Amino acid sequence: MTSPAISIIVPCFKQAEYLPEALDSLIAQTFENWEAVVVNDGSPDHTEEIALAYAAKDPRIKYLPLENGGVARARNRGIAIAQGEYILPLDADDTIAPTYLEKAKAALDNNPTLKAVYCQAQLFGSQKGPWGVKYHDYKTLLVVNSIFVTTLFRKADAEAIGGFDEKMISGHEDWDFFIRLLGGDGHVYQIPETLFNYRIKNLSRNTEAVKRLSDTQYYLLDKNRALYQQFYPLPFNGIGGAEIMAAEAEALRSEVVKYRERRRNRWYKRLYRALLGKQ
Repeated sequence: MTSPAISIIVPCFKQAEYLPEALDSLIAQTFENWEAVVVNDGSPDHTEEIALAYAAKDPRIKYLPLENGGVARARNRGIAIAQGEYILPLDADDTIAPTYLEKAKAALDNNPTLKAVYCQAQLFGSQKGPWGVKYHDYKTLLVVNSIFVTTLFRKADAEAIGGFDEKMISGHEDWDFFIRLLGGDGHVYQIPETLFNYRIKNLSRNTEAVKRLSDTQYYLLDKNRALYQQFYPLPFNGIGGAEIMAAEAEALRSEVVKYRERRRNRWYKRLYRALLGKQ
């Protein structure tokens, strides 16, 4: 039996009502050599029932039950058993367009220097419209989260950096992941088509994560100090994240302000306000 080329990792916690939409979007893919690992992160709803029903109908869909441990741990466990060369995380409440796998895989196949391939995106749910997430350069990525998690990358590359940080249970674990995956010199390609649909709910994990963005910034700075130091002439002294010198924090904030002036859409404005402590 041929191994799947792409493994889609679908962590699910209290998202059972949306899970069928996510799985249906996978079944509709024009590229068919994939597997999906639905990781039940100790969800108290009907995640197991739905996942097993889909697995019974389509053998490409696998089911992995876990005790609750957070989305980073769920993704890592899914990646660990994945058989595909390529990995695509997909949250259980989001969907992808039918040609996403086909086009993202072609991009990685044709350019071995690429570390990640993603696409343009749109919001749906309680908000609708374009989602203006765009990668500009690595220096900007260090201060602005500009790659969403539903991005195609190589399993070997993810394993080489230790996967997602399981300590980051409050969000932005994808930001940290791509900072480490690219490592300062990795290349990213954004497909110039809207192929990803990001659901906005009245209260979402993303909303709570934005509220804690300043703490996340300090954690990323402290953890990835050597990478930040390559791009920002800051007086890093190896001190703890909670004690980062005011000069360092202010210098990074000034970079975000500069970027904000170039980006005017409403989603980014909210992100910047949170990072600058203007909630």
